[in-house]
Amino acid sequence: MFLEDHYFRLMSSMRIFRMEIPMHFTMEFFEEQILLLLSSTNVKLSSFRIRFSVYRKGEGFYLPATNEIEYVIVASPLENDLYTIETTSYEVELYKDAYITKQLFSTLKSNNKIIQIAGSIFAFENGYANCLLLNDEKNVVEALQGNVFMKVGNELITPPVNDGCLNGIMRKQVLTIAKKMEGIDVVEKSISPFDLQKADELFITNVVKGIQPITKYRKKEYSLEYAKEILIRLNAQIRLN
Repeated sequence: MFLEDHYFRLMSSMRIFRMEIPMHFTMEFFEEQILLLLSSTNVKLSSFRIRFSVYRKGEGFYLPATNEIEYVIVASPLENDLYTIETTSYEVELYKDAYITKQLFSTLKSNNKIIQIAGSIFAFENGYANCLLLNDEKNVVEALQGNVFMKVGNELITPPVNDGCLNGIMRKQVLTIAKKMEGIDVVEKSISPFDLQKADELFITNVVKGIQPITKYRKKEYSLEYAKEILIRLNAQIRLN
């Protein structure tokens, strides 16, 4: 899903990271290689999670010996063709042991995810479903595994990409859907930890999960009606495609 968005984000990231993009590395080639892998599996399911990883080949330490690339594709089967929403308890906390910097590389989908790994261990050890990450200005930027949205009254707010959050594919889809809905103003602006206490709803987005409502942050509990409405429209869009 959202093949074009994934492809162009990958191409943009490769250019920023000074990787050499082969001439044959078109969107058609990208799709062809994924389908080739899926055709070789014996799994009788129609939906898979695809991880397409590009890396520099050859030797070198801080200075690579070459900028030519190789890639690995991993496919993991998914049980559902459409997104579902979980209504069970989903409590989050702030992760404060490290911060995301407000700079271009933070917005890219890369393998440099040590904050997310350490934060996930922290969440597991302390009984949280997830953690929210802060940037170096102490604003909430994203969750460990996706972008974060906050609904306050008739406003839907998400941090701007220049705050350091991942330029997420599902973030883009949710923004597009929400802007077409009546009675809601969609705003990209910084979110402070104090703002979380004022929110009516909080939810996390990523391409694999779709939308994950947050039910509790500290003593504050949240509803999930708006997240459900977004998910209905998202699935309707998928059916049309």
